[in-house]
Amino acid sequence: MEATALSVGKSALDGALSYAKSAIAQEVALQLGVQRDQAFIRDELEMMLAFLMAAHEERDEHKVVKTWVKQVRDVSYDVEDCLQDLAVRLGKPSRWCFIRTLVDRHKVATRMKELRAKVEDVSQRNIRYRLIKGTTGPKPATGAGPSNIISGATMFGIEEARRQKDKAKVDLCQLINEGNEDLRVIAVWGTSGLLGQTVVIKGEYDNLKRSKKFELYAWIRIVHPFSPLEFLQCIMSQFYRTSFEEAGKVQDETNIGTQILMKMGAMKQDDLVDSFSKHVNKKSYLIVLNDLSTIEEWEAIKEYFPNKKKGSRIIVSTKHGEVASLCAGHESVVSELKQSSIDQSIFASYNKVLQSPTTLMKPGSGSSVVTHGASNIAMPTDEILENQFVGDNEKMVRKSFTRIGTISCALVESQLVGREKEKSDLINLISKQDDQQCTVISVWGMGGLGKTTLVKEVYQSQELSGLFEKRACITILRPFVLEEVLESLFMQLDAESSNMKGSNDFGSGTRNVKEELGKLLERKRCLIVLDDLSSAAEWDTIIQSLPKMENASKIVITTREENIAKCCSPKQEDIYKLEVLENRDALDLFTKKVFKEAIDLNEHPALIEEARTILKKCSGLPLAIVTIGGFLAKQPKTPMEWRKLNEHISAELEMNPELGIIKTILMKSYDGLPYHLKSCFLYLSVFPEDYSISRRRLVHRWNAEGYSREVRGKSMGEVADSYFIELIDRSMTLPVNEQIGSRKGISSCKLHDLMREISISKAIEENLVFRMEEGSSFNTQGTVRHLAISSNWEGDQSEFENTVDLSRIRSLTVFGEWKPFYISDKMRLLRVLDLESTSGLVDHHLKSIGKLVHLKYLSLRRCRGIFHLPDSLGNLKQLQTLDITDTLIIKLPQAIIKLRKLQYIRAGPYYGILRAYSYNEIVEVVPKLMRNKLCVWTLTLLAFCLSSCSLEIGRSAVGIDDDKFINRRDVCTYWCCVVFPFIERLADPRGVVVPKGLRKLKDLHTLGTVNIARGKAILQDIRRLTRLHKLAVTGINKKNCQEFCSTLEHLGRLESLSVDSWEEAGLRGCLDGLRSPPKKLQSLKLRGTLGKLPDWVAGLQNLVKLKLSRTRLTEVDGTIQVLGKLPNLAILRLRYKCFEAEEPCCFTSRPEALFPSLTVLELLGGSGISSLEFQEGAAPKLELLCSEYSDVSFSGLSSLRSLKEVMIDDYSPEWLEDVRGQLIENPNKPVLKRGMW
Repeated sequence: MEATALSVGKSALDGALSYAKSAIAQEVALQLGVQRDQAFIRDELEMMLAFLMAAHEERDEHKVVKTWVKQVRDVSYDVEDCLQDLAVRLGKPSRWCFIRTLVDRHKVATRMKELRAKVEDVSQRNIRYRLIKGTTGPKPATGAGPSNIISGATMFGIEEARRQKDKAKVDLCQLINEGNEDLRVIAVWGTSGLLGQTVVIKGEYDNLKRSKKFELYAWIRIVHPFSPLEFLQCIMSQFYRTSFEEAGKVQDETNIGTQILMKMGAMKQDDLVDSFSKHVNKKSYLIVLNDLSTIEEWEAIKEYFPNKKKGSRIIVSTKHGEVASLCAGHESVVSELKQSSIDQSIFASYNKVLQSPTTLMKPGSGSSVVTHGASNIAMPTDEILENQFVGDNEKMVRKSFTRIGTISCALVESQLVGREKEKSDLINLISKQDDQQCTVISVWGMGGLGKTTLVKEVYQSQELSGLFEKRACITILRPFVLEEVLESLFMQLDAESSNMKGSNDFGSGTRNVKEELGKLLERKRCLIVLDDLSSAAEWDTIIQSLPKMENASKIVITTREENIAKCCSPKQEDIYKLEVLENRDALDLFTKKVFKEAIDLNEHPALIEEARTILKKCSGLPLAIVTIGGFLAKQPKTPMEWRKLNEHISAELEMNPELGIIKTILMKSYDGLPYHLKSCFLYLSVFPEDYSISRRRLVHRWNAEGYSREVRGKSMGEVADSYFIELIDRSMTLPVNEQIGSRKGISSCKLHDLMREISISKAIEENLVFRMEEGSSFNTQGTVRHLAISSNWEGDQSEFENTVDLSRIRSLTVFGEWKPFYISDKMRLLRVLDLESTSGLVDHHLKSIGKLVHLKYLSLRRCRGIFHLPDSLGNLKQLQTLDITDTLIIKLPQAIIKLRKLQYIRAGPYYGILRAYSYNEIVEVVPKLMRNKLCVWTLTLLAFCLSSCSLEIGRSAVGIDDDKFINRRDVCTYWCCVVFPFIERLADPRGVVVPKGLRKLKDLHTLGTVNIARGKAILQDIRRLTRLHKLAVTGINKKNCQEFCSTLEHLGRLESLSVDSWEEAGLRGCLDGLRSPPKKLQSLKLRGTLGKLPDWVAGLQNLVKLKLSRTRLTEVDGTIQVLGKLPNLAILRLRYKCFEAEEPCCFTSRPEALFPSLTVLELLGGSGISSLEFQEGAAPKLELLCSEYSDVSFSGLSSLRSLKEVMIDDYSPEWLEDVRGQLIENPNKPVLKRGMW
């Protein structure tokens, strides 16, 4: 936790210091007359940051340092909030400037004085308590008064230390005396070396020796390196001393020493061993092992002490909590001994139940509780418990994580290393046709084995591709909602519905879905995969709702629990247990993760030994291998670094890999993160379980929160984007490639279930994130900065406002249904308002959004009840990102031009105004005699009047899924801001109309999708946006095409361009006037009739991605020749009606049109291509080939040397046989998979 506190503290300080040193802060101070206070705060923050860096380098885990760091963090937040608030206050226009300035001077001066006092007080605490080494305070003054005070304090400290030491003796005595006759190991470790704990142990040792509770006593200091012979000699000399004293053979203590020397000197080594065995087998003993430093020493020592049920005790004193936990054994707990001083905490680990009747417990089997380090985290196999010592009463706060979700999705990148047999076994199980009954196959095993990866690989395998008529593969999400599961099944089982996702309306719910499924699956052979079942109740609910399936259908489920597997599969032969990887496969996976490729580590003797140690600790668990390999990939690949990792994780990895052990291993990867990535990682706890987190969304949010800074010419966005990739590279997050062939590779990520638990627990510790969800504790301590509201939270307004201090909230994220009280006037410091996909949100809920003057990120994406943005949006002068994609907003307010810091505007398209895609579709519904403008407007106004009079009719006209919050004002807004402009053809749903004056937003980086059909003024504004990197437009026509081409020539930084036209004439001839296209253009999307590819496309030397849709190109060979010569084209997507020729089109890749960099080729159904041919040497880097249907014949696949996958949605048996034959001849052995979407 200390490392987390330091990281979050430094992150907060970075933000506060950056703002304190900014030109804005200096301007505020200058104009309001508080320059000295501002300078003092800035300098003190710099010193605090230096202190934190020193503490981080020293790995200081002192509790007082931890407390001070938290105070620094809170003050840093206050400083940043205050300075930003003052800047906003200064920037507000007012008619009473003079009066406002006077009032502000007084308020600001007061707040700055208070802030200065806070900063000064926190800074002085560091000096006062000398928390960080190298910091010194004023020397104590001389004289009676101060001396007496210091002396009194010192004496008080000594007395308190004595009392603490006495309590520690009593507690240790209790641990020694309690329990049965089994051998007990008590391992003691502290936070500040051996001295304090040695004093405590020695006192109790002497007391017990005087009381003669045990028959034998020995105090052994472990010598390094460890020598077994010297160890036996030392322990036997003390055993003999005890025996001589009890027997009363001699009275003179000097003679005792002489007797011992004589007896030891006369003994041979075998006699020494025999004598030792007799003593420990027949008598009770108390042995102290002082300064045990490694687990290897303990492994060597513990074999000497069998459990003979004599009530014997071994006390181990060590500096390392990890070693202590292993010495105590699996069934161990931790107690904190009373502190001997304020500078040290002492802990004891002790085994509760002994597993073996003959020897000490060895790590590796059975149910266990692992307790390790001063962090005191105990983890049983069935749940994870987090213990924290609170105060002197040794109270434990235990938070139980009862639901650890599936973690096998973390292993996608492992590519089923070592799972060939398992894959073959499952394919054989699924392929069996013994009878016509439906069979349930259960794959079970602990989290992290790769169950999901294996089953999905089997599901997409070509061996099963032609065996089933209907297929579906879904993951059971939390919270479990039966209707959602059934709807997902229906969408995948019905091919037509899968292409129109979201269009089905099942009426009354589950009953109708079940009926539809019954019709769909009747007499069909089906394959259904249900991933991550977590209870038998879920299975019972699902199976009872599914129709009866026959014809040898198969259902495959994955789960972590054997009892669930048995519940689902009555026959034992249908239950498949997944085991750990073999050693060779584990090594292959490890090297691929660390070195990004398979290498022979045997050629590196220094590394191979450390690698074997790591893999021995991982015990073949893929999750552990991938996680540790990801961590080591970013570290120097030297034996020292790997040895260092081995030393730190030895306690966790030596044990049987249970869920708790996996979490401990993952914590090591977390601890290895730099402090800036720790804050980014903890921020991910905002998102729900199994949530796909968009790369775009996360990067913009990090920017708004101040987690990234401009570094050496890199923009904030580029730095934040590198953080996203680095977290994936370190296996802290899991890549999710939702978009095939994305230009940036990875479009989104997920948090591993256990990684998410780490993120949540650490974020709660630091009061960083609070999640309002069902069953959560609402007793928050301290100020929470980020609030996330889960879809299952059912609280009211009172509970919402009383749970957290809304005045300090920096981000609000809502998942699920909107409630009107979520936006509060108290949220004056809110920076991020993320309402993406929130249901029930309508226009009037945003009326007070203009009061959130600190807002930097606003997302209303997929909020279908939003039609219009209020004019108060112009108050959000700090806004950087505005995302209204997939809403019904078709026009931005005039106030948008006031937002001079705006960098990203993302809007449209949402297809479906009045359930139509275009004006022509609406007119076609009207009888021919009424298709004139007057009649259309008359009907529209009549519908408007009916909607205004009847709220039910109005809600129906709006046509959104959740309309219960819509009032009459919202209905009128919908008609006035959406329908009327649409009917007048002033706007269309595929883009937004922007106001004049957009040129004032000089920081714009991304703009789209913009409707440019209304004249040339908007294009003249766009050409002034010289920092624009991404542009998407619609509405291009013959009238504005020349102006548009001229505009593009002025956008020298443009990297991505999307041009869309749904008019009948399309883009024909509209783009030919572009003489000098942007040289940095990397992505180009063209939708609309072209007829011929523009000549300038051939000059796009940096083009990486090209998407063509509805272009109706007639020159097939000429187009392929042009595209094939583009040197950097990596992704080519040819969509619906891309080509349109009189004769069947053949896409032929020849040596003269090489496609030298092409890695992804995608053909959507109806592209106009009938055959695809690759000649020898063409497309040398093609890895992925996708086609929607088998209406495209393939040839030459055997010559594609880099081909890895061929994906298709639907195909015929003849097509399948032909393609398989070509793939078999390919030396790269590419796989054929079914399912692009």
